[in-house]
Amino acid sequence: MLHYSKILMVAAFSFSLAATAQTPAPAKKPALAAKTPAAGKSTLFDPALLHPETLRAKAPDTYDVKFVTTAGDFTVKVTRAWAPNGADRFYNLVRHHFYDGAAFFRVLQGFMAQFGLSPYPEVSHAWEQANIKDDPVVQSNARGYITYAMAGPNTRTTQVFINYGNNQRLDRDGFAAFGMVTEGMDVVDKLYGGYGEGAPGGRGPDQGLIGTRGRAYLLQNFPHLDTIKSATIVTAPPATPAK
Repeated sequence: MLHYSKILMVAAFSFSLAATAQTPAPAKKPALAAKTPAAGKSTLFDPALLHPETLRAKAPDTYDVKFVTTAGDFTVKVTRAWAPNGADRFYNLVRHHFYDGAAFFRVLQGFMAQFGLSPYPEVSHAWEQANIKDDPVVQSNARGYITYAMAGPNTRTTQVFINYGNNQRLDRDGFAAFGMVTEGMDVVDKLYGGYGEGAPGGRGPDQGLIGTRGRAYLLQNFPHLDTIKSATIVTAPPATPAK
């Protein structure tokens, strides 16, 4: 099943890590068949995304990713030395357009903006158990830094979050930042967060239902969420951290 990220378990109002034990595990849901499209049949996503085990390219030492979103554009600079496993996974996901069409489904002002569930249920299903090993924490979870969500040791898959504030408390639990927003942090700041915390702790989207129903579930129930139009690797000059 799709796991909740560890940071999903943080209480909406206190953001206290102690609240994690009070949140129930996600409900079981029916399995989806993740099959390669038949020859000649078009698909809205790259068919390679149905085979995570084949997407193992090594990322460059640094690379920039431009996000074009419904709220505007921003750029993330990834530094592989900070978190090699995380940087490689992100590189492969972006190269194959995993994040295109994905929603910022959990935006908590003062805390973070989370995304990384596919709008296509069959793609979500394919990546449910595609975990990568943890990286040591080299860079802290400061404002503008991007980090994987996780549900415990060695459980990172595709979900990531951008820190709004100084979330240094996450460092000691192994949340290893792998990049930083270098342009457009003002865009990240204005991502729609009116739904608040996700279900079951709040009235925001249920991650399990995003996984099984995809874009249709979000459009029907959470139409104001901002989404990613495209995320692409670009060549960019050296940049400085977001302020």
